[in-house]
Amino acid sequence: MHAHEMISAHPQVRGSTNDALIRCIEECFDCAQACTVCADACLGEQMVLELRQCIRLNLDCADICTATGHVASRRTGTNESVIVATIKACEEACRVCAEECERHAEMHEHCRICAESCRRCEVACREAAASIDTRH
Repeated sequence: MHAHEMISAHPQVRGSTNDALIRCIEECFDCAQACTVCADACLGEQMVLELRQCIRLNLDCADICTATGHVASRRTGTNESVIVATIKACEEACRVCAEECERHAEMHEHCRICAESCRRCEVACREAAASIDTRH
């Protein structure tokens, strides 16, 4: 990922980066990809009906992670309260998706991998939200 390079080169940032936020951005995009693949892999399983909730949560999490990564990447102007709200929503989506994927992890390797990605993103979101000052 080039998030750190790009954000540190941004004229509004001038090299002063929030590393927790950058880690969050990278984890969001990684998690979105993992969730998209997991949903597709669930659709390919013989027991697809039993995986409907997993598919739903994978797709919701992927969408929220992608939106969060985009919103958090924008450095022009300020919108910290919305960034934090988006990150917190992403943290929750990742938590819920990880819990569902963990239920299927012993039977489906893609669910195990996805759950791990969701947990990493959940932690990164929590740390990033705590690192942002919304008192502007």
